[in-house]
Amino acid sequence: MFKVVVLVSGGGTNLQAIIDKVESGYIPNTEIKAVISSSRKAYALERAKQHNIAGEAVVRKDFESKEAFDKALLETLDKYSPDLVVLAGYLVIVPEIVIKKYSNKIINIHPSLIPSFCGDGFYGLKVHEAVLARGCKVTGATVHFVDEGTDTGPIIKQKAVEVLPGDTPEILQRRVMEQAEWIILPDAIKELAENSGK
Repeated sequence: MFKVVVLVSGGGTNLQAIIDKVESGYIPNTEIKAVISSSRKAYALERAKQHNIAGEAVVRKDFESKEAFDKALLETLDKYSPDLVVLAGYLVIVPEIVIKKYSNKIINIHPSLIPSFCGDGFYGLKVHEAVLARGCKVTGATVHFVDEGTDTGPIIKQKAVEVLPGDTPEILQRRVMEQAEWIILPDAIKELAENSGK
């Protein structure tokens, strides 16, 4: 069984897309072992509960130092021995000790076509605001491996989404989720799961 742990910070719409594809059998031989949130209030934890998936919150402000938080996050992950760690709207910089230990086993979904509109400061609605401000005709989403940089790891999958006249950041965000993120993130997990036994 291919073991996945999902890291989240908010509502968990990408998490839901993964849960649906695992439960339907689209992603074969895969189990979501746990959902770890950077916030106790994240609705993603409620989604995990509804599907009998372990949910934990590892919150930065609960720890006296960054080092203590980093260590706690690593220990929480280690508990579930994941084959893959998925960042699905996780708004915390992943600690270096986690990246080193789970090298080539952490993937992230980013709401633009990397290398455009990525890196420090580009997350959530800020990405879509920048796309519209620039007058882009096409945007999209990217799944990539996580390395020490911000959005700099090798790209696994990308999907383009059209920018339409009259789009607001919120409308565009929703379209990118529906037409790209919720499709390519489960697809990337499926490919990694299928290749893991080879």
